[in-house]
Amino acid sequence: MSAMPQGPPIYRDRDHLHQADTCSALVNAVEQGAVRLEALARGTYPGKPLETHMLPGLKSIGYWDASHEQDWGLDWHRNEGLELTYLESGEIEFAVSSHEYTLRPGDLTITRPWQPHRVGNPTVGAGRLYWLILDVGVRRPHQSWKWPGWLILSEGDQKALTDMLRQNEQPVWKGSHEVEACFNQIGNLIRKCGTVPTLGSRLALLINELLIILIEILRSRNIQCEESLITAERAAEMFLRELESSVSEPWTLDSMAESAGLKRTRFAHYCKKLKNMTPSRYLSHLRVEKAKQLMCASPELTLTEVGQCCGFGSSQYFATVFRGHTGLAPVEFRRRTGALK
Repeated sequence: MSAMPQGPPIYRDRDHLHQADTCSALVNAVEQGAVRLEALARGTYPGKPLETHMLPGLKSIGYWDASHEQDWGLDWHRNEGLELTYLESGEIEFAVSSHEYTLRPGDLTITRPWQPHRVGNPTVGAGRLYWLILDVGVRRPHQSWKWPGWLILSEGDQKALTDMLRQNEQPVWKGSHEVEACFNQIGNLIRKCGTVPTLGSRLALLINELLIILIEILRSRNIQCEESLITAERAAEMFLRELESSVSEPWTLDSMAESAGLKRTRFAHYCKKLKNMTPSRYLSHLRVEKAKQLMCASPELTLTEVGQCCGFGSSQYFATVFRGHTGLAPVEFRRRTGALK
């Protein structure tokens, strides 16, 4: 099992920037002629641009076709919407959170909005992979999904699909011939999109068909829904986990609560429940732990530089907080751990 990826946070505090994947490695491979890409997209996703008013909420749809082993992969990343992928041929390593899989022909993957996942380990092999990314307007698991208005699912089917996707953690499923046929038709349509005047209608029809097939697959597997996956407490837990890799950000209680998608009082309550610390105390704890790691791993850094890397506004404040958590001044800690030159 691989560890959870460490990197910049997806949910920013003051500027409300939600960073989605740009698939830059795939773009580079296409430019070099190493892989064939057929896709329609908007935003940062690669492919031919979707018309402004065509199928709002559709972020990316298409496939790549690699005829040989590649020298790239899609490292840990997140997408701003629900993503379905289907592997038609070849084998690809795939991971969601700390769980790793080897996708084989006929495998279908489901990743929820902003769920961290990786394609390739570290590179992808030969194969054809289809995908669909739909924005359902959420950033945290407790928020209600808002499906695009052009979906024609009945109210009951739409609710059932939403519940099964939100309250189930299994990311890899065995697909079906119907799924493959549907993605094949989508691929054929995208390849000749410039000559299809009814492109939007045809795509909408196929995506609706794909989601109906997905409902039938999930219902046939008798999946067990877990309501705990969509609670406000889980949203707070996910944010606190991400906070470990973004301690250098100028967090405040308000910005942490906003990034978790919660009111400050509710966020503080869950932080106390999950970590037995107030949000500010837990943030200080994470910053001190990172400082300890940096002092041991990078003895060439000055204490001022260590403090800055860990989000402390001044060396004096760094020393005060560090002593409060460890009982030692930073320079004493370095001396005792043998990291002082």
